[in-house]
Amino acid sequence: MTDIIEHTRLFIGGAWVESDGDRIIEVVSPYTEKLVGVVPEATTSDVDRAVAAARQAFDFGPWPLLPLAERIAVVTRIKDLLTERAAGLAELISRQNGAPTAAAMRVQVLSAVAAYGAACAAAEHFSFEEQRPGLTGPVIVRHEPIGVVAAVVPWNVPQLTIAAKLAPALLAGCTVVLKPAPQTPLDAYVLAEICAEAGLPAGVLNVVPAGRDVSAYLVEHSDVDKIAFTGSVAAGKHIMAAASHNLTRITLELGGKSAGIILDDADLDAAIPSLIAGAFANSGQACVAITRILAPDSRYDEIAERLAAGISALKVGDPADPDTAIGPMVTAQQQRRVLDYIRIGREEGATVRTGGSVPTDPATGWFVQPTLLTDVDNTMRVAREEIFGPVVCLIRYDGEADAIRIANDSEVGLAGSVWAGDLSHGIDIARRIRTGTFSVNCQRFEVTAPFGGYKNSGIGREFGAEGLSAYLETKSVFLPAS
Repeated sequence: MTDIIEHTRLFIGGAWVESDGDRIIEVVSPYTEKLVGVVPEATTSDVDRAVAAARQAFDFGPWPLLPLAERIAVVTRIKDLLTERAAGLAELISRQNGAPTAAAMRVQVLSAVAAYGAACAAAEHFSFEEQRPGLTGPVIVRHEPIGVVAAVVPWNVPQLTIAAKLAPALLAGCTVVLKPAPQTPLDAYVLAEICAEAGLPAGVLNVVPAGRDVSAYLVEHSDVDKIAFTGSVAAGKHIMAAASHNLTRITLELGGKSAGIILDDADLDAAIPSLIAGAFANSGQACVAITRILAPDSRYDEIAERLAAGISALKVGDPADPDTAIGPMVTAQQQRRVLDYIRIGREEGATVRTGGSVPTDPATGWFVQPTLLTDVDNTMRVAREEIFGPVVCLIRYDGEADAIRIANDSEVGLAGSVWAGDLSHGIDIARRIRTGTFSVNCQRFEVTAPFGGYKNSGIGREFGAEGLSAYLETKSVFLPAS
C-alpha cells in the first residue's frame, strides 16, 4: 500500500456527497514524512447536513424501531466485514499514525472487532423494558435510544475508540455523526463502506472529517442529543462547557497518568516486562499508559537497572517491521512536545537513565527514543502531566501507605496496576486506588468491562452494559392499580 489515497466526498445520508467547501485535509506518514492521503475537510454546513440526516434517520427512519435482533444482526455483519479487512485496516492505520503494524492489528483492529462482538452480547442480555411493582400500582421502566450522537474520536487508536461509541449507539437504536481526527480520517472511510455493505440504513452513520473549529460547531449543535468524546482533558472541559448550553448528554474518556505500583515482595521477572509493555504500548501514545512506576526504596536501584535494560532493548524503527516496538510520534509537533518534557524533567532534577533524545536511525520519521526518567518526585511536571509519548517516570516510595498516597496524588485517574507477592494483598491495594480501571499482577484491558476514569479522566463509561446504558434514556410508564 504505497499509493496516495484520495477521497473527494463525505459520507452523509447513506451517500457519498460533495463537501460545501474546497479545503482538504492532508494525511502525512509519521514515518516517511510523505503524503499518505487526502480527504475533504467538512464545513459547518456539511455538519448541518450530516446532523439533519442523522436526525431524519432517528425521528422517521426504521433504525430505532427495528427489533433488537435485527440491529444485532447488522452490527454483527459490521464486525465480520471488519474482520475480513483487518490486515488492510491495520496497515492503513499504521501509515496514518505510525503505530507498529503488528500492534495496530492487535490493538487497533482486532480489539475493535472484539468490541463489536462484546457490545452485541451485552445488548442481548440487557433489559430494555421491565415491569416493577410500585407503591400504588405497577410501573414499566423502559430504556429508549437517546437520539443523535456526535462521536468525536482521536488519532491514537481510531477504530477501537470508534467501536466503543458506534457499537453501543447502534445497538441502542441511535444514529451517529462521526468526526474522525484529521491525522487519521482514512480508516473512517473504510468503516463507512463496511457499514453500508452491512446494511445500515441511510443516515444512521455519517462521517465528517474536520479540524478543531468545525468539531466545536458539531458538539454545540442543538440537534445533537449526546456527545461521545475521547481525547485530552483540556478538550474534554471545552466540550463539557459547550454541552451545557443545550444540556446535551456526554461521555468523556480523557487523559491519564497511571501508576504501576511494585510492592517489595513482587516478582520482578513478571512485573518488569509487563510494566514496560503497559508503558510503551502504541509508542507511549495511549491514555492508559503506565507512565509512573512506583518502586520501594529497598529495591529502587534494582528496579531502575532492570527497567533501563528492558527499555533500551525496545526496537525503534519502521512500523511495518514486525520486530518494531516503538514507532514515530504522530506529528512533528508531538515529537517536539515529548522532547520538551524530557528537557523539563532534566531541569526539574530527574535523571535520564536511558533514551532521552531522537535516534540517529531511521533517518526519517518523528521518533523519540524510549526513555526512562529516574530520581523523579511526584511533584515534578513530568510526573503530573500527560506526556503522551515513550517516556516513563520511576518514583521512589517509603512504605505501602506512601505508595498509595503517590498513586492517588494525581488530577486524573484512568488506569493503573499493582504487583504483589500475594494476590489478595494486591486486590486490597486495588480497592484503595482512585482509578476507573486497575490490574493486579497483570496489565489488562477488556472490551467486556466498563472503561472510564475518576476525577479529570472523564465522565461515564464505555464497554459492557454500562457502555450501552450511556446511549439510552430511562422512562417510567405508570399503570393503574389492578
